[in-house]
Amino acid sequence: MFTLNCKGKLLVLDTPIIMGIINATPDSFYKGNLDDDILGIAAKMIEDGATILDIGGQSTKPKSITLSAKEELARVMPFIKKIAAAFPQTIISIDTFYSEVAIEAVNAGASIVNDISAGNMDSKMLSTVARLNVPYVCMHMQGTPASMQVNPTYQNVSKEILEFFISKLEECKNAGVKDVIIDPGFGFGKTIEHNYSLLKNLPVFSMLDKPILAGLSRKSMIYKPLKTFFGSCF
Repeated sequence: MFTLNCKGKLLVLDTPIIMGIINATPDSFYKGNLDDDILGIAAKMIEDGATILDIGGQSTKPKSITLSAKEELARVMPFIKKIAAAFPQTIISIDTFYSEVAIEAVNAGASIVNDISAGNMDSKMLSTVARLNVPYVCMHMQGTPASMQVNPTYQNVSKEILEFFISKLEECKNAGVKDVIIDPGFGFGKTIEHNYSLLKNLPVFSMLDKPILAGLSRKSMIYKPLKTFFGSCF
């Protein structure tokens, strides 16, 4: 069992919990009343069992264009403020690799920082999270969002990612980050074969004695192995 201090909210991880993903991107919401869209989607996720709502403004699709911190803030801040006000007991995480965004998001109501780069895209991230005193999701990604799916290669994917986390957890400790969640980064610099190998060996990461976050693609990890198309599987 693990416990996380999310800005005064105690998150007890004695059973698996669900994280709902909310993409604050222009193509993710219907035209019309954005307030209703945001709160409606958040309410549905909470009703469906989500304990954490993860809000991100960057597209992490392969070859995607990286937004500046200012552009990302313009996308995510309305979401965080509205959801935090409407659902004060819900834990919000901010999906960002910018320390500047992490600061503003936590001040607005987020209580977890979810960083796909594990601090590699902003040298101030780990010290910032330590100062904010919130849990930190440390994710493995080979390359960057723009390059990660260009021929990702491993000799032993599980072993190499385990070694990555051993090193990163030491960095987090030295920076003063207290609560760390590890995320193997399914689909981030991995082939489908790598993803399934990681899934098979996921229990190996329990040796790190940290909570594990797994974000699995319902698209590529299901319809591609079945050699069919997305709409036929769901």
